[in-house]
Amino acid sequence: MFKNGLQIGLMLFGMFFGAGNLIFPPSLGFQAASQFTPAILGFLLSGIGMPVIALIIGTFNPGGFRAEMSRKISPLFSLLLLALIYLSIGPLMAIPRTAATSFSIGVLPISGDGVLPLAIFTLFYFAFAWWLAITPSKLLPRLGKVLTPLFALLIVVLMLAGLLTYTDPALITPLGKYASSAFGNGFIEGYNTMDTLASFAFCILALNEMRRISFSSTRAYYVSVWMAGLAVAVLMGSLYLGLALLGNHFPIPPQVYGDAHINLGAYVLSQTSLALFGNVGMWFLAIMVTLTCFTTTVGLIAAVSAFFYEEFPIVSYKKYATIISIVSFLLANLGLNQIIKVSLPVLLFVYPIAITVVMMTILNKFVRLSRPGMRLTVALAALVSALDILHQFAGLEWAGSIIASLPLAESSLAWLLPVLIGLVLSLVLPGRISGETVPVLEQPRKN
Repeated sequence: MFKNGLQIGLMLFGMFFGAGNLIFPPSLGFQAASQFTPAILGFLLSGIGMPVIALIIGTFNPGGFRAEMSRKISPLFSLLLLALIYLSIGPLMAIPRTAATSFSIGVLPISGDGVLPLAIFTLFYFAFAWWLAITPSKLLPRLGKVLTPLFALLIVVLMLAGLLTYTDPALITPLGKYASSAFGNGFIEGYNTMDTLASFAFCILALNEMRRISFSSTRAYYVSVWMAGLAVAVLMGSLYLGLALLGNHFPIPPQVYGDAHINLGAYVLSQTSLALFGNVGMWFLAIMVTLTCFTTTVGLIAAVSAFFYEEFPIVSYKKYATIISIVSFLLANLGLNQIIKVSLPVLLFVYPIAITVVMMTILNKFVRLSRPGMRLTVALAALVSALDILHQFAGLEWAGSIIASLPLAESSLAWLLPVLIGLVLSLVLPGRISGETVPVLEQPRKN
């Protein structure tokens, strides 16, 4: 059961760790300077803690978060929220962005900019991703045993070579918000990775792998889930720490870190590769970034296809994977910035609700919670998120005034206090129910 958990954890780690996970830590490490320790602790807490806990909690129930939310809130709410989540982290934003990001950071310096190079790259990128995703039963051996160790090895090589070369901190004085609140800003950077939403998607793939394994007892199932989560946490934490240290020690000229248009994380990775490996460094970076993004793409195509096939089996899993791959290919080449702009409000709306569901599910494993109270808690999270979106994207000042009056609004956590109040009320309101235990796993539906 330990081996099964580790193998599944390695597969999930490859799916989680994408371009954003590669770029955020070096940027944080450089800007935090002497406040590196509190900054990285905040980042690890939100960037690993919440996603891994969400993954474990979602996998404990063989019905995933779909079953958890259906029982605690309502089946319709569960379906609508998950559909929004899967579309946001799927073909409407995250999947095409992984291809566009891998091209712009890894391939563009070699191929040059232009419509044709991007089209050729994304065509092969999504064709190969589709080929891997249409056979989900082979994701574990292909991703977990081949591609994930490969890109992780490349990252480790870059980190170790960089840390052995650059031994002194690049800055003494922290930049920006890191000077006043290093831990809090690091926490927000981890929060912004959006990996908690990915946990909702990837727990489906973890469940499907679990269904292919014969467990002798419920305890064996629990241990495998915990081992998978621990593997994800250790692997992500190790790379986060190494990449952040690399950013902390890599010298960046003032004219570069003073330019708001330059992504410091991408700059550290590209310049480190070039400085350490010369012209070969461009190819090294291209392979590393593309593989890192690619495993996430395959995982997302498989997870989104599995969700829609299970909920709407009007076409086969393979056809869903084909549709998602084609839409993602088109959006990666046409109007991606506009699609991200349109999708961002949806993402900002569902993320606080998703975290609220995770918090609620965890608490309900230990104490009985009121079903009306849990519905109220989710409604409060949705209300605050809606007000924030009305202020940011519709320019409604009255909505902004309400958000500004709430604690932690400056840290994009205005929803937290209302949610905590809702959870407290859930402890005392009538209609309290207990969290579910792990039932016998059903066999996966054939694709």
